[in-house]
Formats: sequence, C-alpha cells, structure tokens
Amino acid sequence: MNRELLELYSDYLLSTFSHTTTTGLSAMTTGEVSHDKVSRFLSGEEFDSALLWKLVKPLVRQFESAQEGVLVIDDTIEEKPYTLDR
Repeated sequence: MNRELLELYSDYLLSTFSHTTTTGLSAMTTGEVSHDKVSRFLSGEEFDSALLWKLVKPLVRQFESAQEGVLVIDDTIEEKPYTLDR
C-alpha cells in the first residue's frame, strides 16, 4: 500500500468542500499526482475495517492504558438546513 498516497487522498477528502474527484486531487497537486495514479490506487485496494485497524492500531497502542476506556468513531453526517431532500 502506498501510505503517502493514502495520506494525500485522506487529506484531500477532509479539506475539500465540494465534490471530490481524482481529477480534482490531481489539479490540487498541480498535476504532480496524476488522476490515473489515484484511480489505480483506489481500485487496487480493499478498504475495509481490517485494513483500517491495521493502519490505526500503532497509534491506538500509543495511547492505550491499563484503565478502561473506549474508542468511539462517529461517522454521522448532520443534515444542514439548506440540504435538499432527495
């Protein structure tokens, strides 16, 4: 897995306020990363919960303690007043 491209793509998703596309990411990098490279990367990996855990496990272990605790990941999307019902 290309972790550098994954980081770039994740940052792009987090920082973009409109539709995200591979050509948009390429344009953001002024062509340094081609949209074909991003498309091949996305279609070549199985992005599932096992892969997510593999990626975040080292970070989680850094903050793990003997005390009981919970890691909560909330992917809820709040509707905006101007969101159209479709």
